[in-house]
Amino acid sequence: KRVHRVYTALNLNLRRKSKRRLPTRNPQPLSVPNALGHTWFMDFMSDRLHNNIRFRTFNVIDDYNRKVLGIDIGTSMPSLRVIRYPSLRVIRYLDQLAEWHGYPKQIRVDNGSEFTSSVFTDWASAHGVYVDYIKPGCPYQNAYIERFNRSYRNEVLDCYLFNDLNEFTQLTE
Repeated sequence: KRVHRVYTALNLNLRRKSKRRLPTRNPQPLSVPNALGHTWFMDFMSDRLHNNIRFRTFNVIDDYNRKVLGIDIGTSMPSLRVIRYPSLRVIRYLDQLAEWHGYPKQIRVDNGSEFTSSVFTDWASAHGVYVDYIKPGCPYQNAYIERFNRSYRNEVLDCYLFNDLNEFTQLTE
Protein backbone atom coordinates (compact mmCIF):
# COMPACT_ATOMS: atom_id res chain seq x y z
CA LYS A 1 0.00 0.00 0.00
CA ARG A 2 2.80 2.37 0.93
CA VAL A 3 4.56 1.84 -2.41
CA HIS A 4 1.29 2.37 -4.24
CA ARG A 5 0.78 5.75 -2.50
CA VAL A 6 4.31 6.86 -3.40
CA TYR A 7 3.83 5.86 -7.04
CA THR A 8 0.45 7.58 -7.14
CA ALA A 9 1.83 10.77 -5.56
CA LEU A 10 4.62 10.89 -8.14
CA ASN A 11 2.18 10.17 -11.00
CA LEU A 12 4.07 7.02 -11.95
CA ASN A 13 2.29 4.15 -13.60
CA LEU A 14 2.15 0.83 -11.82
CA ARG A 15 2.46 -2.30 -13.91
CA ARG A 16 -0.57 -4.48 -13.87
CA LYS A 17 -0.01 -8.17 -13.97
CA SER A 18 -2.39 -9.61 -16.52
CA LYS A 19 -4.02 -12.96 -15.99
CA ARG A 20 -2.96 -15.85 -18.14
CA ARG A 21 -5.91 -16.67 -20.34
CA LEU A 22 -6.79 -20.31 -20.68
CA PRO A 23 -9.02 -21.69 -23.39
CA THR A 24 -12.48 -22.79 -22.35
CA ARG A 25 -12.32 -26.29 -20.95
CA ASN A 26 -15.21 -28.72 -21.10
CA PRO A 27 -13.91 -31.75 -19.27
CA GLN A 28 -15.60 -35.07 -19.68
CA PRO A 29 -17.36 -36.36 -16.57
CA LEU A 30 -15.50 -38.97 -14.56
CA SER A 31 -16.36 -42.35 -15.94
CA VAL A 32 -15.37 -45.88 -15.05
CA PRO A 33 -13.04 -47.23 -17.73
CA ASN A 34 -13.52 -50.83 -18.79
CA ALA A 35 -9.87 -51.56 -19.60
CA LEU A 36 -6.49 -51.25 -17.96
CA GLY A 37 -4.41 -48.35 -19.29
CA HIS A 38 -7.30 -46.39 -20.78
CA THR A 39 -7.01 -43.25 -18.63
CA TRP A 40 -4.08 -41.94 -16.61
CA PHE A 41 -4.28 -39.16 -14.03
CA MET A 42 -1.24 -36.96 -13.44
CA ASP A 43 -0.35 -34.25 -10.95
CA PHE A 44 2.59 -32.60 -9.18
CA MET A 45 3.32 -32.27 -5.49
CA SER A 46 6.07 -30.34 -3.76
CA ASP A 47 7.82 -30.56 -0.41
CA ARG A 48 11.15 -29.74 1.23
CA LEU A 49 14.00 -31.82 2.57
CA HIS A 50 15.33 -31.37 6.11
CA ASN A 51 17.89 -28.83 4.80
CA ASN A 52 15.13 -26.78 3.04
CA ILE A 53 15.94 -27.98 -0.48
CA ARG A 54 12.68 -28.00 -2.43
CA PHE A 55 11.72 -31.04 -4.50
CA ARG A 56 8.74 -32.06 -6.57
CA THR A 57 7.07 -35.36 -7.27
CA PHE A 58 5.26 -36.17 -10.49
CA ASN A 59 2.57 -38.75 -9.74
CA VAL A 60 0.90 -40.90 -12.39
CA ILE A 61 -1.92 -43.34 -11.58
CA ASP A 62 -4.13 -45.56 -13.71
CA ASP A 63 -7.85 -44.90 -13.47
CA TYR A 64 -8.96 -48.51 -13.95
CA ASN A 65 -7.45 -50.01 -10.80
CA ARG A 66 -6.08 -46.82 -9.12
CA LYS A 67 -2.60 -48.33 -9.38
CA VAL A 68 0.36 -45.98 -9.07
CA LEU A 69 2.24 -46.31 -12.34
CA GLY A 70 5.12 -44.16 -11.22
CA ILE A 71 6.37 -41.30 -9.10
CA ASP A 72 9.16 -39.19 -10.56
CA ILE A 73 11.16 -37.30 -7.94
CA GLY A 74 13.50 -34.39 -8.62
CA THR A 75 14.71 -30.94 -7.68
CA SER A 76 15.28 -28.10 -10.09
CA MET A 77 16.49 -29.15 -13.51
CA PRO A 78 19.97 -27.85 -14.34
CA SER A 79 19.80 -27.71 -18.12
CA LEU A 80 18.62 -24.42 -19.63
CA ARG A 81 16.80 -26.35 -22.31
CA VAL A 82 14.83 -28.31 -19.75
CA ILE A 83 14.12 -25.21 -17.63
CA ARG A 84 12.80 -23.47 -20.72
CA TYR A 85 10.61 -26.47 -21.50
CA PRO A 86 9.67 -28.12 -18.17
CA SER A 87 7.34 -30.51 -19.98
CA LEU A 88 10.35 -32.32 -21.52
CA ARG A 89 11.02 -34.05 -18.20
CA VAL A 90 7.36 -35.03 -18.05
CA ILE A 91 7.49 -36.39 -21.59
CA ARG A 92 10.63 -38.42 -20.94
CA TYR A 93 9.08 -39.95 -17.84
CA LEU A 94 5.81 -40.74 -19.64
CA ASP A 95 7.78 -42.45 -22.41
CA GLN A 96 9.50 -44.59 -19.76
CA LEU A 97 6.13 -45.54 -18.26
CA ALA A 98 4.76 -46.31 -21.73
CA GLU A 99 7.56 -48.85 -22.27
CA TRP A 100 6.14 -50.84 -19.36
CA HIS A 101 2.42 -50.14 -19.61
CA GLY A 102 1.80 -48.86 -23.15
CA TYR A 103 0.43 -45.44 -24.02
CA PRO A 104 -2.96 -44.53 -22.56
CA LYS A 105 -5.91 -43.46 -24.66
CA GLN A 106 -6.55 -40.44 -22.43
CA ILE A 107 -4.71 -38.37 -19.81
CA ARG A 108 -6.56 -36.18 -17.32
CA VAL A 109 -4.50 -33.24 -16.01
CA ASP A 110 -4.86 -29.78 -14.54
CA ASN A 111 -3.93 -26.59 -16.39
CA GLY A 112 -0.34 -26.35 -15.18
CA SER A 113 2.36 -24.96 -17.45
CA GLU A 114 3.90 -28.42 -17.92
CA PHE A 115 0.65 -29.75 -19.36
CA THR A 116 -0.51 -26.76 -21.41
CA SER A 117 2.75 -26.29 -23.32
CA SER A 118 2.83 -26.99 -27.03
CA VAL A 119 5.64 -29.50 -26.46
CA PHE A 120 3.36 -31.65 -24.29
CA THR A 121 0.32 -31.35 -26.52
CA ASP A 122 2.41 -32.17 -29.61
CA TRP A 123 3.77 -35.26 -27.84
CA ALA A 124 0.24 -36.35 -26.90
CA SER A 125 -1.12 -35.95 -30.41
CA ALA A 126 1.91 -37.78 -31.88
CA HIS A 127 1.14 -40.79 -29.67
CA GLY A 128 -2.63 -40.67 -30.10
CA VAL A 129 -3.28 -39.61 -26.49
CA TYR A 130 -6.25 -37.35 -25.79
CA VAL A 131 -5.44 -34.73 -23.12
CA ASP A 132 -8.50 -34.04 -20.98
CA TYR A 133 -7.96 -30.80 -19.04
CA ILE A 134 -9.98 -30.14 -15.92
CA LYS A 135 -11.84 -26.87 -15.55
CA PRO A 136 -9.53 -24.25 -13.95
CA GLY A 137 -10.06 -23.99 -10.21
CA CYS A 138 -11.92 -27.31 -9.95
CA PRO A 139 -9.50 -29.92 -8.57
CA TYR A 140 -12.39 -32.25 -7.75
CA GLN A 141 -12.62 -33.02 -11.47
CA ASN A 142 -9.26 -34.75 -11.06
CA ALA A 143 -10.44 -36.34 -7.82
CA TYR A 144 -8.61 -39.69 -8.03
CA ILE A 145 -5.14 -38.17 -8.22
CA GLU A 146 -6.01 -35.56 -5.57
CA ARG A 147 -7.13 -38.38 -3.26
CA PHE A 148 -3.87 -40.21 -3.90
CA ASN A 149 -1.90 -37.01 -3.25
CA ARG A 150 -3.59 -36.58 0.12
CA SER A 151 -2.86 -40.17 1.14
CA TYR A 152 0.73 -39.92 -0.10
CA ARG A 153 1.27 -36.69 1.84
CA ASN A 154 -0.28 -38.11 5.03
CA GLU A 155 1.50 -41.47 4.91
CA VAL A 156 4.92 -40.51 3.53
CA LEU A 157 5.72 -36.82 3.27
CA ASP A 158 4.33 -35.69 6.64
CA CYS A 159 5.60 -38.69 8.62
CA TYR A 160 9.34 -38.37 7.97
CA LEU A 161 12.12 -35.82 7.77
CA PHE A 162 14.24 -36.59 4.73
CA ASN A 163 17.93 -35.70 4.56
CA ASP A 164 18.39 -36.35 0.84
CA LEU A 165 16.45 -37.45 -2.22
CA ASN A 166 17.91 -40.98 -2.13
CA GLU A 167 16.38 -41.59 1.28
CA PHE A 168 13.06 -40.21 0.05
CA THR A 169 13.17 -42.30 -3.11
CA GLN A 170 13.84 -45.51 -1.16
CA LEU A 171 10.95 -44.89 1.19
CA THR A 172 8.63 -43.99 -1.69
CA GLU A 173 9.47 -47.20 -3.54
